[in-house]
Amino acid sequence: MAENVKDVDKNTDKNFSENTDNTEDTKKKKKKRKKKDDEFDIQNDSQTTSDDLRNTLALRRTAKEAKGYMVWIRILGLIALILIMIVAAAYAISYFYTKFGSFTVKIDKYDMVRQGLTLSETPDYDISRSVLNADIVYNMTNISGEDIPVTVDQINGPHNGMNYIAYTFYLINSGDDTISYTGEMNIENVTKGVDEAIRVAVYKNGEKTVYGKTKSNGGGKEGDCDEAFAASTKVMQTVREGFKSQAKDKYTVVIWLEGNDPDCIDAIVGGTIKFGMNFRITETT
Repeated sequence: MAENVKDVDKNTDKNFSENTDNTEDTKKKKKKRKKKDDEFDIQNDSQTTSDDLRNTLALRRTAKEAKGYMVWIRILGLIALILIMIVAAAYAISYFYTKFGSFTVKIDKYDMVRQGLTLSETPDYDISRSVLNADIVYNMTNISGEDIPVTVDQINGPHNGMNYIAYTFYLINSGDDTISYTGEMNIENVTKGVDEAIRVAVYKNGEKTVYGKTKSNGGGKEGDCDEAFAASTKVMQTVREGFKSQAKDKYTVVIWLEGNDPDCIDAIVGGTIKFGMNFRITETT
C-alpha cells in the first residue's frame, strides 16, 4: 500500500514536472513566437514606412513635374505671344512703309525743338512738323521726263500725275537764329533694280536739277540728267548757309521711271523704291 502511494507520488511529481516543462516550453514558444511576430510587425511597419516614403516622394516628384510642365507651358505661350507680336509689328511696319513711304522728308527733332527748323506743305504753317510723307502712285509705268508739266513746281503739297510722284514742301526757319543746314536724299529701299531707270528732279526755290544713276555700261551720266547720283544709294546733297530767321526754302521733288533709259526693261516690272530726304542744322550764328 505504501509502495502504491509512493508510485502515485512519483507519477504525480513526474506529471507535474512534465507539465511544468511543457508550460515553460509553451512560454518559450509563445515568447519566441511573439518575438517573431514583433519582428514581423517591425518589418511590416518598416516596409509600410518605406512604401509611404516612396509614395510621398513619388507624389512630390509628380507635383514637381506638373509644376515644371505648367512653367514650360507658360514660357512657350509667352514665346508664342512674342513671336505673334513681332510678326504683327513687321507686317504693320511693312504696310505703312509701303503705304506712306515712297518719299519721306524728315528733319532732326532736336533741330526742330531747339532751333525752330520746321517742315510744312504750305509757306504758312500752323504747327511745326518734323516729318512729311508724299502720296504713292501705284502701278506707275514708264514715261518721258518731257511728259511732266513745266509748272509741276507751282503746286503745294502732294500733286502726283498718273505716272509720276510730285511733292512740294517748305523748309522754314521759325527760330530766332541764323543757321546753316544740309539736306540729303537717299534711296532707302529698292527691289528689282528699279533705281537703274529712275529719275529724280529736285526744284530748290524754282531751280531744277535732274538726277539719275550713271549708265550701266560705265559711260557716265545719262543724257537727260543734269547730275549723276552722288553715290549708289545717295541721290543728292544740298547745302544752305546764312538761313535767316523766318526764311523759307521751297522744294519740289518729282520722281518717275524714265522710259528712254536703256535699263528700263521688263525685268524691273513690279519693282519698288523708297526715297528719304533728311535735313539737319550744321551751324548756328
